[in-house]
Amino acid sequence: MASTTFSGPVTSTNGFVGDVTGTVTGSIDATAGYVQIHTVSDTELADATDDVNTVGKAAGTLAFETTNSYLYIATGTGATDTWVLADGTGAVTPS
Repeated sequence: MASTTFSGPVTSTNGFVGDVTGTVTGSIDATAGYVQIHTVSDTELADATDDVNTVGKAAGTLAFETTNSYLYIATGTGATDTWVLADGTGAVTPS
């Protein structure tokens, strides 16, 4: 079977054959047209053993902290790598 490597947006008017693989975080609802972001409490965000810090975390991962209604951005892949507020005014380092 042939394979193709490309970058940029992909449009399919008739679906895909086989599995679509790669790093996918969150979910995309193609019919509603929105992206869903992780939602966590302030306690979960600060807990290095919580899934938000141990499963799929990468630099640039977004998390909406529901306790205070803040949007955070991960600075790295490690469970104790810092989350910074989207507006740059603060940070949380999980422990």
